Amino acid sequence: MLAKSFGSAVYGVEATTITIEVNVGQGNKFFMVGLPDSAVKESEQRVESAIKFFQYFMPRQKVVVNLAPADIKKEGSAYDLPIALGILKASEQIQADELEKYVVMGELSLDGILRPIKGALPIAIEARKKGFKGFILPKENASEAAIVDNLDVIGVNNLKEAINHLNGNHPITPELHDTRDLFFHNQDNYQADFSNVQGQENIKRALEIAAAGGHNVIMIGPPGAGKTMLAKRLPSILPPLSLHEALETTKIHSVAGKLGTNASLIATRPFRSPHHTISDVALVGGGGVPQPGEISLSHNGVLFLDELPEFKRTVLEVMRQPLEERRVSISRARISLDFPANFMLIASMNPCPCGYYNHPEKECVCGPGVVQRYLNKVSGPLLDRIDLHVEVTPVSFDQMTADRKAESSEEIRGRVVDAREIQSKRFEEANSVYNNAMMSSQMVKEVCKINEAGKVLLKTAMEKLGLSARAYDRILKVSRTIADLAGSDEIKIEHLAEAIQYRSLDREGWAG
Repeated sequence: MLAKSFGSAVYGVEATTITIEVNVGQGNKFFMVGLPDSAVKESEQRVESAIKFFQYFMPRQKVVVNLAPADIKKEGSAYDLPIALGILKASEQIQADELEKYVVMGELSLDGILRPIKGALPIAIEARKKGFKGFILPKENASEAAIVDNLDVIGVNNLKEAINHLNGNHPITPELHDTRDLFFHNQDNYQADFSNVQGQENIKRALEIAAAGGHNVIMIGPPGAGKTMLAKRLPSILPPLSLHEALETTKIHSVAGKLGTNASLIATRPFRSPHHTISDVALVGGGGVPQPGEISLSHNGVLFLDELPEFKRTVLEVMRQPLEERRVSISRARISLDFPANFMLIASMNPCPCGYYNHPEKECVCGPGVVQRYLNKVSGPLLDRIDLHVEVTPVSFDQMTADRKAESSEEIRGRVVDAREIQSKRFEEANSVYNNAMMSSQMVKEVCKINEAGKVLLKTAMEKLGLSARAYDRILKVSRTIADLAGSDEIKIEHLAEAIQYRSLDREGWAG
């Protein structure tokens, strides 16, 4: 007898429906066809053990399992459950009349317990799109899949529960969550807040400008000055995620298996901080069937690279294209995928190997030329994509012990949101431009016009400070953001002056 069940394969951040056909007939062997990998082939032993555990039997006949379409490679162990249900129906041990109305996914343990799967959210979205009644999957993934409405999400703990539901013996109530209410309730649920930071007002101001314009930032300062602490608070002042952004972000984390059990829609902007030993594939994504890397996991959020010069040069260079295009393309012999990568880069570094170059109190012990060689580990093309260079100095004892209450993230975020709204109106007719940092050179000329006094100031600054040509556009973009924060239609002298000071690494002789 022939039975059909339906599963799904995830490629990139999208899912493709897979038909699992099971035929039980004359013969005595088990065959699996349709380009399965080793994990899928090994399902025979897991399925047989799980079936026997619940007092069913594995047919001692010829069993053919076909995973269609046959030209797409199937990976992973999540096909165990649809294969098991297909075998039981094909051998007429269960009735399961509605099996073909569901997408079914789940990895079986030897005692029939279901283990969580990756990519439940994109699978649920595809199931609704294809008109399936529901989605049967492990209980731990039910909250994630329940984000999708108009789809019966059936969370089961084991094979027996799935059989009972399909047979109608013990129907399971579909998982229901008020996703939108939960999302809006958790939007401001950040653990770190700027109200806990004493001093460092100039750094807070720089991060506010970065958040308002979507600018990338690099912080240079000695150990213990607070670079990491400040970076971790940056997501708390970014504009809240929209529902569309939250869904996009959740899909990526779902595909990568980073959501955890019983997780729902991601409500806050992600903050990713990979170690400097990371490989280029782990950063941008890859693998046989490509998986998202750290730059995609930080989509709509912040990617923090601590101790930037310690990262391998090849790792840093692969970020250049994603920083420009806001996506990463990964090509393999059989498949080519695009992952979104619209993130804010914030990096930190010591000014020299010992960490105390330009320190107000401690003396640098690095030899001649060492500081420049250390800074040269970060290439010019990468620095070209970083708008703000901020020098971080240690906080004094008086500032740390001051009673003055620091400004909260909520107050700063209010100003950032106002500035972003100005930019939204400015770029409403522009394609794929949402903030000042995304402006092209042509747009900079049109949007960032300065008066004669501003031109004189900028020319003087570039000559006196030895600023490079690449600093020109960056200064204009940042000054436009500063003007937006001030609610000014024009870029004034004071806006330009403040933007100029954020180009530390472009100054000739900065490192001696």
